[in-house]
Amino acid sequence: MIKIRIKKPFFIIFIVVFIIGLFIHNVQAEQNSAMVIELEGTINPGTAQFVIKGLKRAEASKHKLVIIRLDTPGGLDSSMRSIVKAILNSSIPIVVYVAPRGARAASAGVMITIAAHVAAMAPQTNIGAAHPVSADGKEISKTMSEKVVNDMVAYVRSIAKDRGRNQDWVEKAIRESVSITADVAVKKKVVDLVARDIDDLLELLDGKEIVLGESKVKLETKGLKLTYVTPGWRDRVLNTISNPNIAYVLMMIGMAGLYFELAHPGGILPGVIGAISLILAFFAFQTLPVNYAGLLLIALAIIFFIAEIKVSSYGLLSVAGLISLTLGSIMLFENIRVSLKLIMPTTVMIGGFFIIIAFLAFRAYRSKPTSGMEGLIGKIGVVEERIAPVGLIFAHGEYWNATSTEVAEQGEKVRVIGSRGLELIVEKLGIED
Repeated sequence: MIKIRIKKPFFIIFIVVFIIGLFIHNVQAEQNSAMVIELEGTINPGTAQFVIKGLKRAEASKHKLVIIRLDTPGGLDSSMRSIVKAILNSSIPIVVYVAPRGARAASAGVMITIAAHVAAMAPQTNIGAAHPVSADGKEISKTMSEKVVNDMVAYVRSIAKDRGRNQDWVEKAIRESVSITADVAVKKKVVDLVARDIDDLLELLDGKEIVLGESKVKLETKGLKLTYVTPGWRDRVLNTISNPNIAYVLMMIGMAGLYFELAHPGGILPGVIGAISLILAFFAFQTLPVNYAGLLLIALAIIFFIAEIKVSSYGLLSVAGLISLTLGSIMLFENIRVSLKLIMPTTVMIGGFFIIIAFLAFRAYRSKPTSGMEGLIGKIGVVEERIAPVGLIFAHGEYWNATSTEVAEQGEKVRVIGSRGLELIVEKLGIED
């Protein structure tokens, strides 16, 4: 038998060289690829975070190109601006591709498309209808609408000018909510091209010159491998609960559940549901523009409701709690607002729940004990065995050892006035009793 001995230093060097070679191979593979980020659904803090993380990952991995495949009805202005800012400051070319067929780039999607280095659309898609509305989909008041629209127009016109796109049409899409098809968008110089699919898009992009930062760059897209980035379970959960209305309801349920558990210990289920809801709410808050003054007002409302249990305020603390809860709900988020149609019934229901629980807890706190040793104080019992000074009585349906400073004969009635361990202290009933 032939034994082969491998010296340890050579083995370590081999492993290090192998790992470095593997790393270089992966880097070269990523440098010859394009990342495809699929952005579908409303634009909210969850989707904005997903896109921004994808762009950072593409830059770190030295991808040659990022394609954002877009299909959106619109979304929050703050989230849209976060995505646009990330695109404008990207060190690698960004292509926004409105696809697949039947997709749309409406409202916030218009601004994201306009901001791209290359804007493309699939056949049978449309872009437009970018007039701002409130978070609950309603028209904004006239004065506020003028401010928001003028601000949005100035913002998007500057981006369209920098990208060489039709500024007048973009303004019209915001002021008049116009929408156009892919072919018309190319003719009006709103987007750059129409591509059947991503393979066709890569062929059309090859050799195209774009402005990246302060210099011109020629795209080389032939033979690029595609790396798809789709939302994971964390992104999907965050996307769902980062809706300010859902986050608000989760927070209210969480506080109600924990408050019930604290006021009536042993329920377990309300406490569990409350804890889970609060964790989900705080998970959503990490992406939402939370106004801490609103959050403190809601916390103050809970303190008022708890204080109602200990203090006889004749309902004043409960009223203060309801006012604080309502104001806190309205002020909870900055730049975005929870729907008033949701705030009013939720505040009434949660406030009413707190008041009822506080009332029940207050009544239980003030009432005399009805069980245990304390519940026996003041009860009348009958002597079963002579007390001199220790004996046995029957009280509250049970037999108890009893002691007294007076002698009590069998059959006499006595009153419980205290206890010592499991022994009752009694006194004989007077004539007036």
